[in-house]
Amino acid sequence: LVMEAIAKTFPHHKVIGEETVGTGTVPPLTEDPTWIVDPIDGTTNFASGMPLTCVSLAFCAGGRPVLGVCFAPATREMYIGVEGMGAYRNGRRICNAGAKGKTLGQAVVCFEFGYARSESSIDKMLAAVKRIMVHGCRSTRSSGCGVLDICYVAMGKFDVCYTGVAEEGWKPWDYAAASVVAEEAGCTIRSLLGAPGSELFDEFDQKGFVVEGSRFDIYSSSMVCGVNKALTEQCRRVVLGLS
Repeated sequence: LVMEAIAKTFPHHKVIGEETVGTGTVPPLTEDPTWIVDPIDGTTNFASGMPLTCVSLAFCAGGRPVLGVCFAPATREMYIGVEGMGAYRNGRRICNAGAKGKTLGQAVVCFEFGYARSESSIDKMLAAVKRIMVHGCRSTRSSGCGVLDICYVAMGKFDVCYTGVAEEGWKPWDYAAASVVAEEAGCTIRSLLGAPGSELFDEFDQKGFVVEGSRFDIYSSSMVCGVNKALTEQCRRVVLGLS
């Protein structure tokens, strides 16, 4: 239905989505007008009758997402982010100004284990959670819906979420729409892993800190999103065992 509506209304636009790609290679995002679509994020939740699932639509121009819409039908939540025009939940502006000073010790931390089942991947994911628990946090969560994880950070329901420690990293349709919502709400979203010259796309200085102004790339195999820049970087370093 989504693809038919896009084709009818914008016949010259491209569409990238989980249903169009399947298990194949995700096509690159070009400068052409492109929609990135996930009709059901949180598929296991949906199939099990759990309410945390959503539809995710992003419109990309100039090679990056500029508009994101995430609709959770069971909870009747509509998240919208438009580059330069803010983020909204059910028509009300989202602004995370009250979360500027929050640290990891005060944070609700969200992560998803996904479908990674190899022993080495499980060891890496559990070790990351152990480091967070040893460091100290307010609580941990796993919702089963990555798009809503990021939207909930934008709302301040979660304080930080991450993925990509091992094989559980997400795809562009998991990031595209929600990343616009989060950034327009004042959150910071970055790649979790990487260094200059690596496969990932954030820039880091010699101490491993994110360079100011570097953009998150939705084709990254990892992500960390927090209500403020300092918390995002603190979580990244603890998860990776850098501090």
